[in-house]
Order: sequence, then structure tokens, then C-alpha cells
Amino acid sequence: MVSETRLDLKEAGVPARISPSGKEQDALSPRAEVSEAVIRADGVTIRYGEFAAVRDVTLDIPDRQVTAIIGPSGCGKSTLLRAINRMNDFIPSMSLSGLLTYRGADIYAPKSDPVDLRRRIGMVFQKPNPFPKTIFKNVAWGATINGYRGDIHELVERSLRQAALWDEVKDKLHQSAFALSGGQQQRLCIARAIALQPDVLLMDEPCSALDPIATAKIEDLIGELKAHYTVILVTHNMQQAARVSDLTAFMYMGELIEFDVTYRIFTKPSKQRTQDYITGRFG
Repeated sequence: MVSETRLDLKEAGVPARISPSGKEQDALSPRAEVSEAVIRADGVTIRYGEFAAVRDVTLDIPDRQVTAIIGPSGCGKSTLLRAINRMNDFIPSMSLSGLLTYRGADIYAPKSDPVDLRRRIGMVFQKPNPFPKTIFKNVAWGATINGYRGDIHELVERSLRQAALWDEVKDKLHQSAFALSGGQQQRLCIARAIALQPDVLLMDEPCSALDPIATAKIEDLIGELKAHYTVILVTHNMQQAARVSDLTAFMYMGELIEFDVTYRIFTKPSKQRTQDYITGRFG
């Protein structure tokens, strides 16, 4: 079971965030100056019932870097990713032990608000999942229902520009999002996540359903996003991890085998199991 000796997100000692109206909000500042890693796992084990999908994982995710998590299917990489913004909460049999923190605050503390956490830690899923609404409403929806009081048109344009989609959709903002191609829909989902002004972006195999041209655009976009966000990318594509990430974590059978800067993981790994996986001897 989850430990009860944990801090509330709002007890992390980080300054409150300022809303577009100028009023102070009860939220962590996205760029708060703290010494902790942005995301820290300390002995994290995640179980579905009796099955341990993730076992005793310890690692630190640094700010404004792209961290890739690789490994064969079923190794626990998506489970670990979804734990970071508590998407696993929707699975009744899930339990987590160890400590998982966001900027020093325990993500699974009893008083932690999962909804607030997901505003700070956005997620892009494996398959594009636009809402059955217009392009404009897809981007504006989350910010609007969360009380955004700034210029919503400016926010939508800025988010679409950051997602490298504005030039392709600026003349059809009020058309259905379903009219977009698969790659455009995925970039729209990224824009939708960005519009909430998160601190961290989680990406769970965001290119697996896309063709090579769309994949290249998403990879280019990931490289640009790290100027503003901490990006954590789960991918089964080792070449993609090598192309876009600064650091790479290799997981196998629920364990973190190795975590290092990407070029060392792919050129001179320190663990034999990493070497075997990289060279295609298993997985």
C-alpha cells in the first residue's frame, strides 16, 4: 500500500503560480527554482493485484530535457509513465510503494489533488484522441473549464504554434478536428496539452500510429518542446530514442536496468542486458 508519510503538493515550499488575471493561485510555479529533480522515483514498485509491473525503480528526471524510456513490450515503461500523473488511479487493483515526487512533493500524498497534478503534468497518448469538437475548441477546452481568464484566442494560437500546427490550420479553426490527418491530430493533442501550461509533458509512444513523415514532424517538435517543458517519452523505437532524447532509461521485466545519457546507452552501455537489447539479441 502507499505510504502515509508523504507531503501535500502545496507543502513543497514552492511559490504559488500567478493566474492571467494577476491573482495568486494555489499551485506550484512551473519554473520554480528548487534543487530537487523535476520527477524523482525512489524505490518505486507498482503492482496490479499481486503482479509487480514495476519493481524498485529509482531515477531522477532533470528539467528541460527529453528522457526516453525504452524496453521490450510488457517491461513496465508505460506503467511507470502513467504513474507520474496518476493515470493508473483508474485501475482499481493498482498499488504503489516507494516514493514518487514532482519537484520534491509526493505525487501520491493523501492530500495531493490528481486533477491539479494533471494540469502540471500533461499527457499525450499512443493514438491521437481529439475531442469531437472544432480545432479551436479542442485547444481551448481544458483551459476554459479550468478558469482561464486571459485572451483565449491568443492562447490557442500560441499553443498551435508551439505544436508546429498553426500554419496548417489557421484558416480552418472552426472545422472538426476529425478532418485532420493522423499526424495533425497528434500535434493537435500536443497543442491541447500545452494550452494548460504544464511543466512536464508525458508522451506514451506518440508516433506508433503515424507514418514516417508524420513521425519525423513529431520528432522535430519534441526537440523544440524541451526549450519550454520537461519531456518524458516512452517508445519501443530505439532509433527514435537515439534521435530525440538527451537521456535514456532501459527497463526489462519491470526493473530499471540502466539510466544514462543517450549516446552512452547506445554506444557504450555499462550493463550486458542493455548491450544485448540494443544489439537485438533479445526483445
